[in-house]
Amino acid sequence: MTALVPVILCGGTGTRLWPLSRASYPKQYWALAGSGEETLLQQTQQRLEGIADLQPPLLICNEDHRFIVAEQMRQIGVEPAAILLEPMGRNTAPAVAIAALQATASGDDPLLLVLAADHVIRDGAAFRQTVQAGMAAAEGGELVTFGIVPTAPETGYGYVKAVPQGSDAVPVEAFVEKPDVDTAEAYVAGGQHFWNSGMFLFKASAVLAELERLAPEVVSACRSALEQESVDLDFIRLEREAFARCPNIAIDVAVMERTDRGAVLPLQAGWSDVGSWSALWETADQDGNGNVLRGRVISENSSNCYLRSEHRLVVGLGVENLVVVETDDVVLVAHRDKAQDVKSIVGLLEREGAHESKAHRRIYRPWGSYDGITEGERWQVKKIVVNPGASLSLQMHHHRAEHWIVVRGTAVVERDGTEQLVGENQSTFIPLGCKHRLSNPGKIPVEMIEVQSGPYLGEDDIVRFEDVYGRSDQSFTSAAKTLS
Repeated sequence: MTALVPVILCGGTGTRLWPLSRASYPKQYWALAGSGEETLLQQTQQRLEGIADLQPPLLICNEDHRFIVAEQMRQIGVEPAAILLEPMGRNTAPAVAIAALQATASGDDPLLLVLAADHVIRDGAAFRQTVQAGMAAAEGGELVTFGIVPTAPETGYGYVKAVPQGSDAVPVEAFVEKPDVDTAEAYVAGGQHFWNSGMFLFKASAVLAELERLAPEVVSACRSALEQESVDLDFIRLEREAFARCPNIAIDVAVMERTDRGAVLPLQAGWSDVGSWSALWETADQDGNGNVLRGRVISENSSNCYLRSEHRLVVGLGVENLVVVETDDVVLVAHRDKAQDVKSIVGLLEREGAHESKAHRRIYRPWGSYDGITEGERWQVKKIVVNPGASLSLQMHHHRAEHWIVVRGTAVVERDGTEQLVGENQSTFIPLGCKHRLSNPGKIPVEMIEVQSGPYLGEDDIVRFEDVYGRSDQSFTSAAKTLS
Protein backbone atom coordinates (compact mmCIF):
# COMPACT_ATOMS: atom_id res chain seq x y z
CA MET A 1 0.00 0.00 0.00
CA THR A 2 1.34 3.42 -0.97
CA ALA A 3 1.85 5.86 1.90
CA LEU A 4 -0.75 8.63 2.22
CA VAL A 5 0.46 12.17 2.99
CA PRO A 6 -2.17 14.75 3.94
CA VAL A 7 -1.58 18.16 2.37
CA ILE A 8 -3.50 20.72 4.41
CA LEU A 9 -3.93 24.11 2.79
CA CYS A 10 -4.14 26.78 5.48
CA GLY A 11 -3.67 29.88 3.37
CA GLY A 12 -7.15 31.38 3.45
CA THR A 13 -7.82 34.73 5.13
CA GLY A 14 -11.59 34.47 4.73
CA THR A 15 -13.83 37.39 5.66
CA ARG A 16 -17.17 35.64 5.24
CA LEU A 17 -17.23 34.79 8.95
CA TRP A 18 -16.25 38.28 10.07
CA PRO A 19 -16.03 39.59 12.79
CA LEU A 20 -14.63 36.31 14.17
CA SER A 21 -12.57 35.42 11.10
CA ARG A 22 -10.11 38.15 10.11
CA ALA A 23 -6.86 38.28 8.18
CA SER A 24 -4.76 38.12 11.35
CA TYR A 25 -6.66 35.07 12.67
CA PRO A 26 -8.91 33.48 10.01
CA LYS A 27 -11.65 30.90 10.49
CA GLN A 28 -9.51 27.76 10.14
CA TYR A 29 -7.85 28.59 13.47
CA TRP A 30 -11.12 28.93 15.40
CA ALA A 31 -13.27 26.28 17.09
CA LEU A 32 -16.43 26.68 15.04
CA ALA A 33 -17.87 23.19 14.55
CA GLY A 34 -18.92 20.64 17.14
CA SER A 35 -19.03 21.04 20.89
CA GLY A 36 -15.29 20.62 21.55
CA GLU A 37 -12.39 23.05 21.60
CA GLU A 38 -10.69 21.74 18.45
CA THR A 39 -10.24 24.28 15.67
CA LEU A 40 -11.19 23.57 12.06
CA LEU A 41 -7.51 22.97 11.26
CA GLN A 42 -7.17 20.51 14.12
CA GLN A 43 -10.35 18.71 13.10
CA THR A 44 -9.06 18.43 9.53
CA GLN A 45 -6.05 16.49 10.79
CA GLN A 46 -7.86 14.50 13.48
CA ARG A 47 -10.56 13.11 11.19
CA LEU A 48 -7.85 11.28 9.22
CA GLU A 49 -6.91 9.06 12.16
CA GLY A 50 -7.50 5.41 11.27
CA ILE A 51 -6.66 5.66 7.56
CA ALA A 52 -4.08 3.01 6.59
CA ASP A 53 -0.47 4.11 6.01
CA LEU A 54 -1.21 7.68 7.08
CA GLN A 55 1.95 9.82 7.21
CA PRO A 56 2.62 13.13 8.99
CA PRO A 57 1.02 16.04 7.16
CA LEU A 58 2.48 18.72 4.96
CA LEU A 59 0.97 22.09 5.90
CA ILE A 60 1.08 25.12 3.63
CA CYS A 61 0.27 28.46 5.19
CA ASN A 62 0.76 32.19 5.08
CA GLU A 63 4.02 33.11 6.82
CA ASP A 64 2.11 35.44 9.18
CA HIS A 65 0.22 32.42 10.56
CA ARG A 66 3.15 30.04 10.95
CA PHE A 67 3.28 30.06 14.74
CA ILE A 68 -0.49 29.59 15.01
CA VAL A 69 -0.28 26.50 12.77
CA ALA A 70 2.68 25.07 14.66
CA GLU A 71 1.05 25.61 18.05
CA GLN A 72 -2.28 24.09 17.01
CA MET A 73 -0.51 20.99 15.69
CA ARG A 74 1.48 20.75 18.93
CA GLN A 75 -1.75 20.93 20.95
CA ILE A 76 -3.08 17.76 19.28
CA GLY A 77 0.24 15.93 19.40
CA VAL A 78 1.00 16.03 15.66
CA GLU A 79 4.49 16.71 14.33
CA PRO A 80 4.13 17.76 10.67
CA ALA A 81 6.47 16.49 7.98
CA ALA A 82 6.93 20.17 7.10
CA ILE A 83 5.24 23.54 7.43
CA LEU A 84 5.81 25.41 4.16
CA LEU A 85 5.46 29.19 4.21
CA GLU A 86 4.02 31.06 1.25
CA PRO A 87 5.33 34.64 1.07
CA MET A 88 2.09 35.63 -0.67
CA GLY A 89 -1.11 33.90 -1.77
CA ARG A 90 -1.01 32.26 -5.19
CA ASN A 91 -4.09 29.98 -5.04
CA THR A 92 -4.15 26.17 -4.94
CA ALA A 93 -2.19 25.10 -8.05
CA PRO A 94 1.13 26.45 -6.71
CA ALA A 95 0.36 25.01 -3.26
CA VAL A 96 -0.22 21.55 -4.76
CA ALA A 97 2.94 21.87 -6.89
CA ILE A 98 5.00 22.80 -3.82
CA ALA A 99 3.57 19.83 -1.90
CA ALA A 100 4.28 17.39 -4.75
CA LEU A 101 7.84 18.66 -5.17
CA GLN A 102 8.47 18.45 -1.44
CA ALA A 103 6.94 14.96 -1.18
CA THR A 104 9.07 13.57 -4.02
CA ALA A 105 12.32 15.33 -3.08
CA SER A 106 13.67 12.27 -1.27
CA GLY A 107 12.70 9.85 -4.05
CA ASP A 108 9.37 8.78 -2.53
CA ASP A 109 6.10 8.93 -4.45
CA PRO A 110 3.26 8.96 -1.93
CA LEU A 111 -0.41 9.58 -2.41
CA LEU A 112 -1.31 13.19 -1.61
CA LEU A 113 -4.66 13.90 0.04
CA VAL A 114 -5.21 17.62 -0.54
CA LEU A 115 -7.58 19.19 2.01
CA ALA A 116 -8.66 22.69 2.93
CA ALA A 117 -8.13 23.53 6.59
CA ASP A 118 -11.50 25.28 6.94
CA HIS A 119 -14.07 22.64 5.97
CA VAL A 120 -16.60 20.96 8.25
CA ILE A 121 -17.24 17.23 7.82
CA ARG A 122 -19.74 15.84 10.30
CA ASP A 123 -19.36 12.14 9.48
CA GLY A 124 -15.66 11.35 9.87
CA ALA A 125 -16.13 7.62 9.39
CA ALA A 126 -17.87 8.10 6.03
CA PHE A 127 -15.12 10.49 4.97
CA ARG A 128 -12.34 8.03 5.84
CA GLN A 129 -14.18 5.22 4.06
CA THR A 130 -14.51 7.35 0.91
CA VAL A 131 -10.82 8.32 0.99
CA GLN A 132 -9.79 4.69 1.26
CA ALA A 133 -12.17 3.78 -1.57
CA GLY A 134 -10.38 6.26 -3.84
CA MET A 135 -6.84 5.12 -3.10
CA ALA A 136 -6.78 2.37 -5.73
CA ALA A 137 -7.78 4.79 -8.49
CA ALA A 138 -5.18 7.29 -7.31
CA GLU A 139 -2.47 4.62 -7.19
CA GLY A 140 -3.37 3.81 -10.78
CA GLY A 141 -2.55 7.36 -11.84
CA GLU A 142 -5.98 8.97 -11.78
CA LEU A 143 -6.44 12.45 -10.33
CA VAL A 144 -9.38 12.00 -7.98
CA THR A 145 -11.60 14.84 -6.82
CA PHE A 146 -14.27 14.38 -4.18
CA GLY A 147 -17.71 15.37 -5.42
CA ILE A 148 -20.21 16.22 -2.71
CA VAL A 149 -23.60 14.63 -3.32
CA PRO A 150 -25.80 17.75 -3.36
CA THR A 151 -28.54 18.17 -0.80
CA ALA A 152 -29.93 21.42 -2.23
CA PRO A 153 -29.71 23.49 -5.44
CA GLU A 154 -26.80 25.60 -4.24
CA THR A 155 -25.78 28.47 -6.50
CA GLY A 156 -22.65 29.32 -4.52
CA TYR A 157 -20.70 26.18 -5.50
CA GLY A 158 -19.11 25.00 -8.70
CA TYR A 159 -20.23 21.55 -9.89
CA VAL A 160 -18.56 18.46 -11.34
CA LYS A 161 -20.49 16.43 -13.90
CA ALA A 162 -20.08 12.64 -14.01
CA VAL A 163 -22.20 9.53 -14.39
CA PRO A 164 -22.17 7.88 -10.94
CA GLN A 165 -21.53 4.15 -10.58
CA GLY A 166 -22.21 3.36 -6.96
CA SER A 167 -19.34 4.41 -4.73
CA ASP A 168 -16.61 4.05 -7.38
CA ALA A 169 -14.50 6.84 -8.83
CA VAL A 170 -15.78 7.64 -12.33
CA PRO A 171 -14.37 9.81 -15.13
CA VAL A 172 -15.04 13.53 -14.91
CA GLU A 173 -17.16 14.74 -17.81
CA ALA A 174 -16.98 18.46 -17.04
CA PHE A 175 -16.40 21.11 -14.40
CA VAL A 176 -19.27 23.60 -14.32
CA GLU A 177 -19.22 27.16 -13.00
CA LYS A 178 -21.64 28.36 -10.34
CA PRO A 179 -25.13 28.00 -11.85
CA ASP A 180 -28.31 30.03 -11.51
CA VAL A 181 -31.17 28.64 -9.42
CA ASP A 182 -33.02 26.89 -12.26
CA THR A 183 -29.87 25.22 -13.52
CA ALA A 184 -28.88 24.14 -10.01
CA GLU A 185 -32.31 22.58 -9.49
CA ALA A 186 -31.88 20.65 -12.74
CA TYR A 187 -28.44 19.46 -11.63
CA VAL A 188 -29.79 18.11 -8.35
CA ALA A 189 -32.76 16.42 -10.03
CA GLY A 190 -30.58 14.83 -12.72
CA GLY A 191 -28.23 13.08 -10.31
CA GLN A 192 -25.13 13.59 -12.48
CA HIS A 193 -23.71 16.72 -10.87
CA PHE A 194 -21.78 17.03 -7.62
CA TRP A 195 -20.60 20.03 -5.65
CA ASN A 196 -16.94 20.72 -6.26
CA SER A 197 -15.38 20.27 -2.80
CA GLY A 198 -11.84 21.36 -3.61
CA MET A 199 -10.47 18.14 -2.06
CA PHE A 200 -8.23 15.84 -4.11
CA LEU A 201 -6.37 12.53 -3.99
CA PHE A 202 -3.54 11.61 -6.37
CA LYS A 203 0.01 10.31 -6.54
CA ALA A 204 2.57 13.06 -6.21
CA SER A 205 4.23 12.06 -9.48
CA ALA A 206 0.90 11.96 -11.34
CA VAL A 207 -0.20 15.48 -10.43
CA LEU A 208 3.32 16.79 -10.96
CA ALA A 209 3.40 15.30 -14.47
CA GLU A 210 0.07 16.94 -15.36
CA LEU A 211 1.20 20.26 -13.91
CA GLU A 212 4.38 20.01 -16.00
CA ARG A 213 2.29 19.30 -19.10
CA LEU A 214 -0.57 21.76 -18.55
CA ALA A 215 0.92 24.53 -16.37
CA PRO A 216 4.73 24.34 -16.69
CA GLU A 217 5.17 27.93 -15.50
CA VAL A 218 3.66 26.95 -12.14
CA VAL A 219 6.10 24.08 -11.65
CA SER A 220 9.07 26.14 -12.79
CA ALA A 221 8.39 28.97 -10.34
CA CYS A 222 7.62 26.57 -7.49
CA ARG A 223 10.70 24.47 -8.09
CA SER A 224 12.84 27.60 -8.03
CA ALA A 225 11.16 28.84 -4.84
CA LEU A 226 11.73 25.48 -3.17
CA GLU A 227 15.34 25.13 -4.35
CA GLN A 228 16.11 28.53 -2.80
CA GLU A 229 14.21 27.80 0.40
CA SER A 230 15.49 28.86 3.79
CA VAL A 231 14.87 26.84 6.94
CA ASP A 232 13.45 29.02 9.70
CA LEU A 233 13.16 27.04 12.96
CA ASP A 234 10.56 24.36 12.14
CA PHE A 235 9.45 26.06 8.93
CA ILE A 236 10.46 25.98 5.28
CA ARG A 237 10.32 29.51 3.90
CA LEU A 238 9.86 29.65 0.12
CA GLU A 239 12.01 32.18 -1.72
CA ARG A 240 9.89 35.29 -2.23
CA GLU A 241 10.92 36.52 -5.68
CA ALA A 242 10.72 33.08 -7.27
CA PHE A 243 7.32 32.35 -5.75
CA ALA A 244 6.03 35.77 -6.81
CA ARG A 245 6.58 34.72 -10.44
CA CYS A 246 4.09 31.89 -10.00
CA PRO A 247 0.70 32.41 -11.69
CA ASN A 248 -2.25 32.92 -9.36
CA ILE A 249 -4.36 29.94 -10.42
CA ALA A 250 -6.46 27.19 -8.88
CA ILE A 251 -5.60 23.52 -9.36
CA ASP A 252 -9.08 23.04 -10.81
CA VAL A 253 -8.38 25.54 -13.60
CA ALA A 254 -4.73 24.64 -14.14
CA VAL A 255 -5.17 20.86 -14.26
CA MET A 256 -8.49 19.27 -13.31
CA GLU A 257 -10.58 20.98 -15.99
CA ARG A 258 -8.07 20.05 -18.72
CA THR A 259 -6.66 16.66 -17.79
CA ASP A 260 -7.86 13.37 -19.26
CA ARG A 261 -6.96 11.60 -16.02
CA GLY A 262 -9.61 13.23 -13.83
CA ALA A 263 -12.03 11.13 -11.79
CA VAL A 264 -14.73 12.05 -9.29
CA LEU A 265 -15.63 10.09 -6.16
CA PRO A 266 -19.05 10.78 -4.59
CA LEU A 267 -18.86 11.87 -0.95
CA GLN A 268 -21.73 11.92 1.53
CA ALA A 269 -20.27 12.91 4.87
CA GLY A 270 -22.03 16.07 6.03
CA TRP A 271 -19.60 18.39 4.24
CA SER A 272 -19.70 22.19 4.36
CA ASP A 273 -17.14 24.82 3.43
CA VAL A 274 -18.63 27.05 6.16
CA GLY A 275 -19.03 29.88 3.71
CA SER A 276 -21.26 32.07 5.89
CA TRP A 277 -22.77 32.35 9.34
CA SER A 278 -26.03 30.95 7.98
CA ALA A 279 -24.13 27.92 6.61
CA LEU A 280 -22.56 27.41 10.02
CA TRP A 281 -26.02 27.56 11.60
CA GLU A 282 -27.24 24.90 9.17
CA THR A 283 -24.41 22.45 9.94
CA ALA A 284 -24.26 22.94 13.72
CA ASP A 285 -26.28 21.10 16.39
CA GLN A 286 -29.41 23.09 17.14
CA ASP A 287 -31.56 23.15 20.25
CA GLY A 288 -35.30 22.44 20.25
CA ASN A 289 -36.03 25.94 18.95
CA GLY A 290 -33.56 25.74 16.10
CA ASN A 291 -30.98 27.90 17.87
CA VAL A 292 -27.21 27.45 17.85
CA LEU A 293 -25.77 28.90 21.07
CA ARG A 294 -22.04 29.34 21.63
CA GLY A 295 -20.32 30.90 24.62
CA ARG A 296 -22.02 32.96 27.34
CA VAL A 297 -25.48 33.15 25.80
CA ILE A 298 -29.05 33.22 27.13
CA SER A 299 -31.92 32.58 24.74
CA GLU A 300 -35.56 33.14 25.72
CA ASN A 301 -38.48 32.74 23.31
CA SER A 302 -36.08 32.95 20.37
CA SER A 303 -35.91 30.63 17.37
CA ASN A 304 -33.69 29.76 14.43
CA CYS A 305 -30.84 32.01 15.58
CA TYR A 306 -27.07 31.72 15.73
CA LEU A 307 -25.96 33.46 18.93
CA ARG A 308 -22.26 33.52 19.82
CA SER A 309 -20.36 35.26 22.60
CA GLU A 310 -16.58 35.39 22.89
CA HIS A 311 -16.48 37.69 25.94
CA ARG A 312 -19.63 39.47 27.12
CA LEU A 313 -23.06 38.03 27.89
CA VAL A 314 -25.32 37.87 24.82
CA VAL A 315 -29.09 37.68 25.42
CA GLY A 316 -31.54 36.77 22.69
CA LEU A 317 -35.08 37.67 23.78
CA GLY A 318 -38.01 37.00 21.46
CA VAL A 319 -35.97 37.20 18.26
CA GLU A 320 -36.01 35.02 15.16
CA ASN A 321 -33.67 34.20 12.28
CA LEU A 322 -30.80 36.33 13.54
CA VAL A 323 -27.04 35.95 13.58
CA VAL A 324 -25.46 37.68 16.58
CA VAL A 325 -21.69 37.39 17.02
CA GLU A 326 -19.90 39.22 19.84
CA THR A 327 -16.11 39.65 19.80
CA ASP A 328 -13.71 41.81 21.80
CA ASP A 329 -14.27 44.85 19.60
CA VAL A 330 -17.26 44.20 17.31
CA VAL A 331 -20.86 43.00 17.63
CA LEU A 332 -22.49 41.72 14.45
CA VAL A 333 -26.29 41.59 14.24
CA ALA A 334 -27.65 40.31 10.94
CA HIS A 335 -30.67 38.52 9.53
CA ARG A 336 -29.67 34.98 8.68
CA ASP A 337 -30.65 35.48 5.05
CA LYS A 338 -28.27 38.45 4.80
CA ALA A 339 -25.33 36.96 6.70
CA GLN A 340 -23.40 36.26 3.48
CA ASP A 341 -23.30 40.02 2.80
CA VAL A 342 -20.89 40.60 5.69
CA LYS A 343 -18.05 40.63 3.18
CA SER A 344 -19.28 44.00 1.90
CA ILE A 345 -19.00 45.41 5.43
CA VAL A 346 -15.38 44.25 5.59
CA GLY A 347 -14.74 46.01 2.27
CA LEU A 348 -16.28 49.19 3.66
CA LEU A 349 -14.08 49.03 6.76
CA GLU A 350 -10.98 48.41 4.63
CA ARG A 351 -11.71 51.50 2.55
CA GLU A 352 -12.03 53.52 5.75
CA GLY A 353 -8.76 52.12 7.06
CA ALA A 354 -10.47 50.65 10.14
CA HIS A 355 -8.32 48.11 11.98
CA GLU A 356 -11.39 45.97 12.73
CA SER A 357 -11.36 44.81 9.12
CA LYS A 358 -8.14 42.82 9.58
CA ALA A 359 -7.25 42.28 13.23
CA HIS A 360 -8.83 41.60 16.60
CA ARG A 361 -8.05 43.59 19.71
CA ARG A 362 -6.18 40.50 20.92
CA ILE A 363 -3.15 39.83 18.75
CA TYR A 364 -1.42 36.43 18.85
CA ARG A 365 2.34 36.08 18.81
CA PRO A 366 4.65 33.03 18.95
CA TRP A 367 5.33 33.82 22.61
CA GLY A 368 1.68 34.41 23.59
CA SER A 369 -0.67 37.33 22.98
CA TYR A 370 -1.45 40.92 23.84
CA ASP A 371 -4.70 42.81 24.20
CA GLY A 372 -5.05 46.56 23.78
CA ILE A 373 -7.19 47.65 26.73
CA THR A 374 -7.38 51.43 26.40
CA GLU A 375 -5.39 54.40 25.17
CA GLY A 376 -5.18 58.16 25.37
CA GLU A 377 -2.94 61.00 24.24
CA ARG A 378 0.70 59.96 24.85
CA TRP A 379 -0.22 56.70 26.68
CA GLN A 380 -1.78 53.26 26.17
CA VAL A 381 -2.48 50.17 28.30
CA LYS A 382 -2.14 46.52 27.23
CA LYS A 383 -2.56 43.12 28.82
CA ILE A 384 0.30 40.80 27.86
CA VAL A 385 0.29 37.01 28.18
CA VAL A 386 3.61 35.16 27.83
CA ASN A 387 3.47 31.36 27.50
CA PRO A 388 5.62 29.10 29.70
CA GLY A 389 9.17 28.92 28.39
CA ALA A 390 8.59 31.77 25.92
CA SER A 391 10.46 35.04 25.51
CA LEU A 392 9.95 38.34 23.71
CA SER A 393 12.74 39.80 21.61
CA LEU A 394 15.59 41.82 23.09
CA GLN A 395 14.67 45.36 22.07
CA MET A 396 14.67 49.06 22.87
CA HIS A 397 12.54 52.14 22.16
CA HIS A 398 13.57 55.72 21.42
CA HIS A 399 10.31 57.49 22.30
CA ARG A 400 8.44 55.51 24.94
CA ALA A 401 8.90 54.19 28.44
CA GLU A 402 7.03 51.20 29.86
CA HIS A 403 5.73 50.21 33.28
CA TRP A 404 5.14 46.46 33.74
CA ILE A 405 2.95 45.03 36.52
CA VAL A 406 2.83 41.23 36.84
CA VAL A 407 -0.63 39.99 37.91
CA ARG A 408 -0.07 36.26 37.41
CA GLY A 409 3.00 34.03 37.26
CA THR A 410 6.68 34.96 37.52
CA ALA A 411 8.64 36.82 34.85
CA VAL A 412 12.34 37.36 34.21
CA VAL A 413 12.98 40.93 33.11
CA GLU A 414 16.31 41.79 31.48
CA ARG A 415 17.27 45.48 31.56
CA ASP A 416 20.57 46.62 30.06
CA GLY A 417 22.16 43.24 30.75
CA THR A 418 20.84 42.83 34.32
CA GLU A 419 18.14 40.24 35.07
CA GLN A 420 15.39 40.69 37.65
CA LEU A 421 12.75 38.19 38.84
CA VAL A 422 9.34 39.86 39.01
CA GLY A 423 6.47 38.01 40.70
CA GLU A 424 2.76 38.63 41.17
CA ASN A 425 1.84 42.13 42.39
CA GLN A 426 5.36 43.34 41.64
CA SER A 427 6.30 45.88 38.99
CA THR A 428 9.28 47.19 37.08
CA PHE A 429 10.03 50.22 34.92
CA ILE A 430 11.64 50.21 31.46
CA PRO A 431 13.01 53.70 30.81
CA LEU A 432 13.36 55.22 27.39
CA GLY A 433 16.39 53.81 25.56
CA CYS A 434 16.80 50.80 27.84
CA LYS A 435 17.66 47.50 26.12
CA HIS A 436 15.15 45.02 27.57
CA ARG A 437 13.51 41.61 27.27
CA LEU A 438 10.66 39.76 29.02
CA SER A 439 10.75 35.96 29.54
CA ASN A 440 8.62 33.36 31.30
CA PRO A 441 10.72 30.65 33.02
CA GLY A 442 7.73 29.13 34.83
CA LYS A 443 5.10 26.46 34.27
CA ILE A 444 2.07 28.77 34.00
CA PRO A 445 1.45 31.76 31.70
CA VAL A 446 2.68 35.15 32.83
CA GLU A 447 -0.05 37.80 32.73
CA MET A 448 1.10 41.38 32.89
CA ILE A 449 -0.30 44.89 32.52
CA GLU A 450 1.87 47.21 30.45
CA VAL A 451 1.48 51.00 30.56
CA GLN A 452 3.29 52.78 27.72
CA SER A 453 3.92 56.52 27.86
CA GLY A 454 5.73 58.91 25.59
CA PRO A 455 5.33 61.36 22.72
CA TYR A 456 5.22 58.61 20.08
CA LEU A 457 3.88 55.06 20.55
CA GLY A 458 4.09 53.78 16.97
CA GLU A 459 5.40 50.32 16.18
CA ASP A 460 8.28 51.66 14.12
CA ASP A 461 9.82 52.94 17.37
CA ILE A 462 11.57 49.65 18.03
CA VAL A 463 15.10 48.36 17.60
CA ARG A 464 15.35 44.56 17.82
CA PHE A 465 18.70 43.01 18.80
CA GLU A 466 17.88 39.31 19.31
CA ASP A 467 14.83 37.16 18.64
CA VAL A 468 14.53 33.43 19.34
CA TYR A 469 11.85 33.10 16.65
CA GLY A 470 14.03 34.38 13.83
CA ARG A 471 11.90 37.46 13.18
CA SER A 472 13.39 40.62 11.71
CA ASP A 473 12.54 44.29 12.15
CA GLN A 474 11.30 44.40 8.56
CA SER A 475 8.51 41.95 9.36
CA PHE A 476 7.13 44.18 12.14
CA THR A 477 6.30 47.46 10.47
CA SER A 478 2.51 47.32 10.25
CA ALA A 479 0.39 49.07 12.82
CA ALA A 480 -1.47 45.83 13.53
CA LYS A 481 1.71 44.24 14.86
CA THR A 482 2.05 46.45 17.87
CA LEU A 483 4.13 44.41 20.28
CA SER A 484 7.04 42.14 19.41
